[in-house]
Amino acid sequence: MKQKVLFWLVLFTISCHALQAQHRLKAIKAGKVIDVVQGKVLTNQIILIDSTRIVDIGPSLQIPQGAEVIDLSNATVLPGLMDCHTHLSGEPGDNYYEDMFRKTPIDAAVVAHLYAKRTLEAGFTMVRDLGGSNLIDVSLRNAINAGTIPGPRMLVATFALSATGGHGDPTTGFSPNLAFKGNPDYTGVADGPEEIRKRVRNNVKFGADWIKVLATAGVLSEEGSAGAALYSLEELKAVVDEAHRWGRKVAAHAHGAEGIKLAVQAGVTSIEHGSLLDEEGIRMMKKNGTWLVADIYDDDYILSEYAKKGFPEKIIEKERSVGRLQRENFQKAVKAGVKVAYGTDAAVYPHGGNGKQFFYMVKFGLTPMQAIQSATINAADLLEWKDRTGSITKGKLADIVAVPGDPLTDITVMEKVKFVMKEGTVYKNELGK
Repeated sequence: MKQKVLFWLVLFTISCHALQAQHRLKAIKAGKVIDVVQGKVLTNQIILIDSTRIVDIGPSLQIPQGAEVIDLSNATVLPGLMDCHTHLSGEPGDNYYEDMFRKTPIDAAVVAHLYAKRTLEAGFTMVRDLGGSNLIDVSLRNAINAGTIPGPRMLVATFALSATGGHGDPTTGFSPNLAFKGNPDYTGVADGPEEIRKRVRNNVKFGADWIKVLATAGVLSEEGSAGAALYSLEELKAVVDEAHRWGRKVAAHAHGAEGIKLAVQAGVTSIEHGSLLDEEGIRMMKKNGTWLVADIYDDDYILSEYAKKGFPEKIIEKERSVGRLQRENFQKAVKAGVKVAYGTDAAVYPHGGNGKQFFYMVKFGLTPMQAIQSATINAADLLEWKDRTGSITKGKLADIVAVPGDPLTDITVMEKVKFVMKEGTVYKNELGK
């Protein structure tokens, strides 16, 4: 009797494990698949997924019995998209001064999960989040990783390193009689190599995956110009050296030509914005293999909306001075063969609109395939995740999105992502069952 009971218990356990395995299995019927590695389109593919990973892809694969079938036969299927420059802990409100003076870090924290969800549903399964206040970015990343809230996989930079009076100094442009309170460690303001090294270590201590340095002035802050170089070569080398010591790479916010070249010379991995990039800077970037991450959609949104939000005219005028040049210099960099990864500076515009930049990347020099590659396999290369994501390849994480129509003939369909899967879990499906 005991042996018979034991037999049925074993059989029941095996059956349960088999049923669980079946529930993990998914099969996507894909009408078209963008092969971003080979730069071509595959047709009538079956993508098999077990739990979080792609186990196979091919035109005539047998779908295992019991697997969940997702029909995307009337769609174009792509790898999950990546935005290499976001700020998920905020976005522009309706009133510049109210945002500056009436809101607390808690106000930002309680809505950040909404921005993360909108970004994921726009098809962006991974982001590099380049700077957030009060470690909201770290908490958001950790909550997403734990499965507590939906959102893209995040690599975070915590506090951007800034010279005193620079783009990341929150007191710039305000009366010195105003008292700005807060934890003195919760800042990236640092001058000189020794202060800079301590700030890098501080960021690593708090959980930074990347280090961001503000090599030049910026647009959406109240210092004098957008392009002035704010750190010396010695200081920038200290950033890169200390970051590398801790196994981190460096992204450099840099608008001005001099600051771009100093940052490239110091050994940063990517130049963000690159608005006033000149011919010498382009040659240096190509020689050093430095990535360009240029937010070339934002100019339209800033000039259309920011005056209505009460932003100072000084800020808007700075955007007028660099927006057109940024696009022209992006085009020159593309033509010269500089490596390009997709990054939008999301938070300058409302989160979830990340896909709008594809149109501008094509308009200013990339082919539709190259634009898609910049947000997939190239972005994964920059982020050093190419072995895990960035293409629909056997063994990689099942980060998969789908759009209606053909993005190679109409790139704007990238703004209309209808299916989103991240690590095998479907977060949005308006196409297949």
